[in-house]
Amino acid sequence: MKFKILHTNDVHSRFVNFAKITTKIKELRDENTLILDAGDYHDFKDVMLQGTGGTAGADLLLEAGYEAIAIGNNEGFEGLDMLNSMVKSERLPFLSCNLVNLNGISIQGVKRSIIAIKSGVRFLIIGTSPNFKTFFQLLGMNTLDYKEQIQKELTYNKGKYDVCILLSHLGLTEDTEIANTIDGIDIIIDGHSHKLMEEPQLVRNTVIHMSGCYGENLGLLEFEYDGNVTNVHGVNINVKNVEMDENILKLIDKNRKIANANLGVSLYSIDREMWHDVVEENPITNLLADAIRDVFNCDIGLINSGIMNSGIRKGKVSFKKLIEICPSPLNPTYMEIQGKHIKDALQQSLDPEICYKDGAGAGFRGRFLGRLHISGASIEHDGNNIHRIIVNGEELDEEKYYSVATSDYLQRGTGYKALANNINEKYRVEYLRIVLRDYLCRDEFLEKAYVDRWVEI
Repeated sequence: MKFKILHTNDVHSRFVNFAKITTKIKELRDENTLILDAGDYHDFKDVMLQGTGGTAGADLLLEAGYEAIAIGNNEGFEGLDMLNSMVKSERLPFLSCNLVNLNGISIQGVKRSIIAIKSGVRFLIIGTSPNFKTFFQLLGMNTLDYKEQIQKELTYNKGKYDVCILLSHLGLTEDTEIANTIDGIDIIIDGHSHKLMEEPQLVRNTVIHMSGCYGENLGLLEFEYDGNVTNVHGVNINVKNVEMDENILKLIDKNRKIANANLGVSLYSIDREMWHDVVEENPITNLLADAIRDVFNCDIGLINSGIMNSGIRKGKVSFKKLIEICPSPLNPTYMEIQGKHIKDALQQSLDPEICYKDGAGAGFRGRFLGRLHISGASIEHDGNNIHRIIVNGEELDEEKYYSVATSDYLQRGTGYKALANNINEKYRVEYLRIVLRDYLCRDEFLEKAYVDRWVEI
């Protein structure tokens, strides 16, 4: 008997592309088709998701006919309350056998696995989430050993299924290891690594398939079942030239209106323009550097302008606007680092080519890396080279360790590699846009954000 799996992974809220995917799904599906997503379908840079408690994503997936989604890191990164909002209706199974509450108990509404039946054949579908322990723990969750939990599901469901599908957001390296070490998994629909596979991989007796990212392709895996999975064929179908599904577009329009109404309410007003620039020092990024330094009471605050998409005009400020200008799910981060590494990064930041580099990296939702902005220090330079850095009234000591408030993006050395040479890192649970919200309404921070820290001599 012939079956097919239509699948996606790492769509990251590219809903225009998903409208095209839906058209292709409706064209290809039949009664022996499973439609699955391997996680990170949701990306909360999107105002529509923020303003609907994440439920708009399930609306779109259900319209397209999806039967399950694995919980990726981005499904979890807005915290337990948001995840609870997404899964509470139980209209669409959200799967993870290894994501739990801090106390080790299953998260209400999250399913470890499901069994779907097509033409009498029973498909066990197990979900897995990535091992982002540090950040999940900040958000009230934890991850268990995924190998142990997968094996537990296989044992618990023994005799209840014919074909096992692992719907995984662990990534290709981890899932290849699973295929090599765990017996009984027939198919892995993979996510997290963003790899566009030309054809499925066969690892021992397990087929692995993944479909790139951003909704640019729909995965199609066809096979026969006669007591074993045989005659496997898989492709990824590019949807660039496919028409968008009208029902998806209507749902997007409906949910965007709801979200805009919920998030567009004024929080407060500001009395000046907080402009932004990728290369030039600007007040909105200075304010964020000052704010995170104040949060941690550090020697220095250090943040890149690329973390912002734009500035904000004087007048009313809404949370919708804050999401738009600072969409990255990045956390305020404390670290200790020697002065020489701070200087190296700041020196790099004088180069416009560095500032205009693609800012891609874990959690980053901007376009360019951007100029480093500093709080608690001033930098004397000639446009090409730094001459002096003054920290709290004293010249920078290259061997001294300074306490620095930054983001987890910079703490990892993304973009500015010298900053990875740090110790004693600590993270806060709120995202940078929440810090921005809390400080943008404070007159003293608005005022000092206009004081230049980069001084050309």
